Amino acid sequence: MSALTAAPASSCSLPARLASLGPWALVTGASDGIGRAAARELAAKGFNVVLVARSKARLDALARDLIADHGVEAAAIAIDLGQAEGVAQMTCALARTGVPLKEIGVAILAAGFGTAGALADVDIEVERDMLRVNCDAVLQLSHLFAGCMAARGAGHLVLFGSIVGFQGNAMTANYAATKAYAQTLAEGLAIEMAPKGVSVQAVAPGPIASGFAARAGLTISQASTPEVAGKAIVRRLGRSGTIRPGLLSKVLGYTLGATPRPLRVRIMSGIMSGMAKGKPAVDPTMKEA
Repeated sequence: MSALTAAPASSCSLPARLASLGPWALVTGASDGIGRAAARELAAKGFNVVLVARSKARLDALARDLIADHGVEAAAIAIDLGQAEGVAQMTCALARTGVPLKEIGVAILAAGFGTAGALADVDIEVERDMLRVNCDAVLQLSHLFAGCMAARGAGHLVLFGSIVGFQGNAMTANYAATKAYAQTLAEGLAIEMAPKGVSVQAVAPGPIASGFAARAGLTISQASTPEVAGKAIVRRLGRSGTIRPGLLSKVLGYTLGATPRPLRVRIMSGIMSGMAKGKPAVDPTMKEA
């Protein structure tokens, strides 16, 4: 863990609508892809940021950039949320930075990864690790921040689903199931937290050009950029609901949404199977690790 701080620049003071959420934002998966892009957008708005991911060097470099570019405060916490004690270690590291938990008004839980291949053929320990990162860590962090934000009467929580999270998918069966969990959790939490002044956003991205696909072993074409997703997330701070960043995610999402579920499963399974074999396809949903 390392902490890097600088006095906030007056030019980066938060707009009134966002200031009510709290002065700090925390982003997991901040070293790459959507998490990194969202952290940049938050800093540009004037939020101080806590960056969480596995790579200390990349987090430290990003923290220095945000401080230099936007005059905000930044803290970097290098933690593997896939470890059994990952969330507890993150909470302890956060306390050592001096950032009060109660001042974190935005939590973007972007850490996650995917795999590709028939379930019977993949490494079960990798699949279990994915469950810990994509589901268990998300559950623990959602519980932590929901409680703190409810006590303050304000806050914004972001969970990451995916286009593949709206139906089963061959060749990414377990990954799709983890994204269905996050989507469903976000939808239920949004109703629970609304009376407490806390908004909950689900993000269901389409193809994103990041390190996610390489780790998952997928070939992606016509991908959107992480910056498109990062901007969409920050633009809707303070509002609950599901967002589909990028044109393809919108078109594919709404088109498939009107399709009977059994047919939707077959369509998406065909797309994902093609990607897993190294054939360019038009639709995964992958984020960053």
